[in-house]
Amino acid sequence: MSFFTTRQLRPLILLAACSLASAGPQGEYTFDDAQAFVGTYCKSCHNGKSAVGGFNLERVASAASLRTEAQKWIRANARVRNGEMPPKGSPAPPLDQRERFTGWAENALRAEACAAGITAGPAPIRRLNRDEYTATIRDLLDIHLDIGHALPADGAGGEGFDNAAETLFLSPLHSEKYMEVAKFAMDFAAKEFKSRAKVLVRKPGPGVSADQAAREIFENLLPRAFRRPVRAEEAAPYLTLFQAAQKQGQSFEESVFFSLRAALVSPLFLFRVEPPNRGAGDRPLDQYALASRLSYFLWGSMPDEMLFDIAAAGKLQDPKVLKELVRRMIRNDRSLGFAQRFTEQWLRTRELGTEKVPDAKLFPTYAADEELRSDIRFEPILFFREILLRDLPLWNLLTSKHTIGTGNLAKHYGVKLPVRQAATKQPQWVDLPEGSRRGGLLGMSAVLAVSSYPYRTSPVLRGAWILDSILGTPPPPPPPNVPALEEAHGAATPKTVRERLTKHRENPVCAGCHSRIDGLGFALENYDAIGRWRDEDAGKPVDASGELADGTKFEGPEQMKAMLLEKKDLFIRNLTAKMLGYAMGRGLTLKDSCTVDDIVAQLRENDYSAQTLVEAIVLSAPFRNQAAMPPQAPARAQKEQNKP
Repeated sequence: MSFFTTRQLRPLILLAACSLASAGPQGEYTFDDAQAFVGTYCKSCHNGKSAVGGFNLERVASAASLRTEAQKWIRANARVRNGEMPPKGSPAPPLDQRERFTGWAENALRAEACAAGITAGPAPIRRLNRDEYTATIRDLLDIHLDIGHALPADGAGGEGFDNAAETLFLSPLHSEKYMEVAKFAMDFAAKEFKSRAKVLVRKPGPGVSADQAAREIFENLLPRAFRRPVRAEEAAPYLTLFQAAQKQGQSFEESVFFSLRAALVSPLFLFRVEPPNRGAGDRPLDQYALASRLSYFLWGSMPDEMLFDIAAAGKLQDPKVLKELVRRMIRNDRSLGFAQRFTEQWLRTRELGTEKVPDAKLFPTYAADEELRSDIRFEPILFFREILLRDLPLWNLLTSKHTIGTGNLAKHYGVKLPVRQAATKQPQWVDLPEGSRRGGLLGMSAVLAVSSYPYRTSPVLRGAWILDSILGTPPPPPPPNVPALEEAHGAATPKTVRERLTKHRENPVCAGCHSRIDGLGFALENYDAIGRWRDEDAGKPVDASGELADGTKFEGPEQMKAMLLEKKDLFIRNLTAKMLGYAMGRGLTLKDSCTVDDIVAQLRENDYSAQTLVEAIVLSAPFRNQAAMPPQAPARAQKEQNKP
């Protein structure tokens, strides 16, 4: 089976049957029902020798095709879910029929994929992204600068994160920039006392030649740079560079730092490469490769001395050792970087200040107060980290009696904190007063602003954000030629956002999807576009009532959060899939859904403990094991066998 990422086909990992958009209880959907569906809506284009796109329905006409033709099912299901099939102009199924078909296909494909049990997935080679490169240079050379700021930004891939192998290729521009950054890093290290001490562990002296001293330096630094033991033949080119620099009249130190520039642009440094598994099946991952997986997951950087030592002792695959390491690494200050990178990309709050900028004229206080903007940005990051550090149940992310408080945030939210806490500018874990209406992520300005327009709120954006980021059940893309929402200034009398959306939903093309999206967003209408509480919109009382397509009703954010808590396993499943994808540094495959199921079951048994999530990911088969290499063409296989 080819590997399709859940960034493209995310619903294949999640249970559609749990969706908040379900249309209520119905009879069990069967393979025959699915065949009737494709026969009705797909047969005219995908039948016989002239089947469009080479996709003939005969290939998926048997139940066994869910296993033998999984690729065909995956592609077809994704196109049906996204409204791409049937094509425009052809009879289209009602939304409820479309959802029943795609929900059945997702569950059936998952069942087939998991029938053989949990296995290791692909482990593609990936380049260090910009943040990882910067952090690795920092820890390798003790350089506390944003050394990678000059590197090109990395795009999101996989589960929506910039550490995904799918996007971490090496372009000519990257190569040029890495050369520049490597020179800058080594020039800086040569002048910085702590960095020099890390590099120059030996100098020529009585009985120690320059070559011998350089060799010891390389033997000390290269294994840490390449994150594994280094063979003599791998270190030899650096000694050759050193000797060449010496012949040109450079001093010992200049020659060392010159030769080490090459290490910072070596593929062994720039890429995370794991020893290939040429066996017939899965095998435990190499100790040093596992150390790197662990450190780049929780620290975004190279392993420290303790991880290297445990790997050298061959004890890193021991579950007890791994559990203890996970807790130690979470407590380390470097885990703040993990909390920031994961939370900002999962919640998309990284867009705040770049793609999403509240209008300065409408929100002058926000625009003028840099400290407030910083507090707003870091509130969900620090909140997530505190839940992890305190090992609290993960449902606290939805609703909590605590939050991260500062004087700026208290004033912004209109929340009264004890005098001592309100006076400080330092973020701290605080108790929320009764009736604050701020518990959990959905009451935080960063989330509310990033799911709004710069000039007003949007129940559509907020509802879609909840379906996607919180529940992992994103709505399908809007159909073409959707009429724009009427703006308030276009009418004689100002209209609330709800009134304009009600008019918009009179269009039957729009009504189906909006009935699944808008109710969630309406419940947050008391929050303005930068997250402040309001009781009026356009001079009228805010109506924060919401209703889902299945008839579930709620009023305001607290009742909506209570409704989400009743379906928390859907949220937990999405969070698990996101973090597993981040940890693996790739898009999840259909087979990874088995691991997601297993981790969710462990969380349920452990009161949804935050640290259990991290531990379960680290102890999972895909994280600790390595799949066999795919079969090779005969000529290539022979070439591989001839390698030493």
